[in-house]
Amino acid sequence: MSITPPYLKKGDLVAITCPAKKLPQPMDDAVALLQSWGLRVVLGETVTASYHQFAGTDELRAQDMQRFIDDNEVKAIFAARGGYGTIRIIDDINFDNLKQNPKWIIGFSDITVIHSHLQANLQLQSIHGQMPINIPDASAASLQSLKKALFGEELSYSFTTENHNRVGQASGELIGGNLMLLMSVLGSASDVDYDGKILFIEDVGEYMYAIDRMIYCLKRAGKFKNLTGLIVGGFTDLKDNDIPFGFTVPEMILTAIKEYDYPVCFDFPGGHVPNNNALIFGRTVSLNVQAQQAELSFI
Repeated sequence: MSITPPYLKKGDLVAITCPAKKLPQPMDDAVALLQSWGLRVVLGETVTASYHQFAGTDELRAQDMQRFIDDNEVKAIFAARGGYGTIRIIDDINFDNLKQNPKWIIGFSDITVIHSHLQANLQLQSIHGQMPINIPDASAASLQSLKKALFGEELSYSFTTENHNRVGQASGELIGGNLMLLMSVLGSASDVDYDGKILFIEDVGEYMYAIDRMIYCLKRAGKFKNLTGLIVGGFTDLKDNDIPFGFTVPEMILTAIKEYDYPVCFDFPGGHVPNNNALIFGRTVSLNVQAQQAELSFI
């Protein structure tokens, strides 16, 4: 049974830290939004730090995250952005305080490393959702979904899809995140058990053949075999070679999992898209997939 951190309430203190790539601008929009929700905000040193492409050295980024994990007054930790770098520091962070004092950790993309690590080692729920850097371009619906997730309001989605779905109903614990990052933690201390789970995947900026390779990498590791359902989010800004790869992302996925019979839905509004709706990883969900529509409810 996974652990649900306490939901936020007005007056709570939340932190913004940057475990990966450095920030190009101040976090004024994010601070204003969180304050409008009645929250107090503290910024980590990494928000203004710079070391090559990173938000400070590995040591600083790990220490910044550690500071907020160990501060029991902080009730949620927002990763300011993704990029690359979390995997360099994940083993230098001690998450033990979250066992006694669980708190929400929020982010997506490179932050998939943390989501997976929390589920693999602490069975702690976390939120895949908009990050501070994305707030100026984020849809109002996605920000509202993040607020609902954090404050414990009912969370469910009904969305239309292209006609690639595999119809069916399923329930299970929701796991996943960025496809590249899921592949990067395979066989490590951050690799989660996929059996009996509903998997969400998304990605951005990859070559078409690389998406296919990552899918088959997960398949060969046995990750698709015992799922109860699969949710496919945004696969955006993809690139191709001079000789086109030839398969679409749905074709790649459906070919790779053709021998399994769980429901599959495409076009969930999540990932590297303005309408990146919040998902609670580690939470049991109900998935109902029809030919061109799907419903996802958090139980």
